[in-house]
Amino acid sequence: MAAPIDKLFVREFERKDGSILTINQSEVGDVGCVVWDAAIVLSCYMETSDFYDVNANKNILAGKRVIELGAGTGLVGLQAACLGAKCTVTDLSEFIPLMQLNIDANRHMVKTGSITAQTLKWGSDIVSFLPAPDYILLADCIYYPQSLEPLVDTVVKLSSSRTITLCCYEERTTGNKPELEKNFFKLIHESFTVEEIPLSRQDVTYRSPDIHIMRFTLR
Repeated sequence: MAAPIDKLFVREFERKDGSILTINQSEVGDVGCVVWDAAIVLSCYMETSDFYDVNANKNILAGKRVIELGAGTGLVGLQAACLGAKCTVTDLSEFIPLMQLNIDANRHMVKTGSITAQTLKWGSDIVSFLPAPDYILLADCIYYPQSLEPLVDTVVKLSSSRTITLCCYEERTTGNKPELEKNFFKLIHESFTVEEIPLSRQDVTYRSPDIHIMRFTLR
């Protein structure tokens, strides 16, 4: 069943240039129907000096192929597209209507980049998404035990030696969440070199000690 798009509430995301991304969220549905803090932190990080090419005077995402996994509302992918990336936001089929609604609502913000929404179930065939993207983006995707192996499998299969994966997640201390995070990174370390982006390199305002940004590259 598709995520309902008749019971909506809006979150506005202000970009560094003062422009506003209008993100529709659904009152009814799974965790993917709302904007989580990790998505805000990652979106803001993409406008820091880490992403600025001084020589070219542009964001390094400009012209790059980007895939967002578990995109939900599509905020992170929309931010990448606004920065000039050729972005594909992906999630389960039930989230496509909400992502498409947000793409349509913000299409005027995407000047030199592009954005499309496609269904991608983790662990399924990814041939149609190849060649490998330059960047893979993940925001708060470490949530369900049954999805860990399919998620890591998808990241591995989508990656080439030049692919950079940015995984932003909120550290959670309740229930099974600490064990989930431990198991996720155990799987990731089997195939990737992992670097944590320090708070000092993140956005001055939108950062938090319990929200981590990790950078993966294939070994």
